[in-house]
Amino acid sequence: MMVLITYDVNTTTEAGEKRLRKIAKLCMNYGQRVQNSVFECLVEPHQMVLLKNMLIDIMDKEKDSLRFYYLGSNWRPKIEHIGANPGYDPEGILIT
Repeated sequence: MMVLITYDVNTTTEAGEKRLRKIAKLCMNYGQRVQNSVFECLVEPHQMVLLKNMLIDIMDKEKDSLRFYYLGSNWRPKIEHIGANPGYDPEGILIT
């Protein structure tokens, strides 16, 4: 299933900057960055449960926020890209 993950981390402190780096690195392990704080993740349901729990463990619930948009298995018609940096096909060929 395709999940769009967005986050906003308060980086006014060194601890906040560290949380931001950890969240971004974890999201990069599961998906593709499409904006600064936005990732498209093509994951199995059990992977999503694990990823969500790990992200919640990293964040500060008083200062940060996470949003998950579940696009499901039929995600292709729900995504439209216009402009620079063309989209990618997470199910396509990685090396040509």
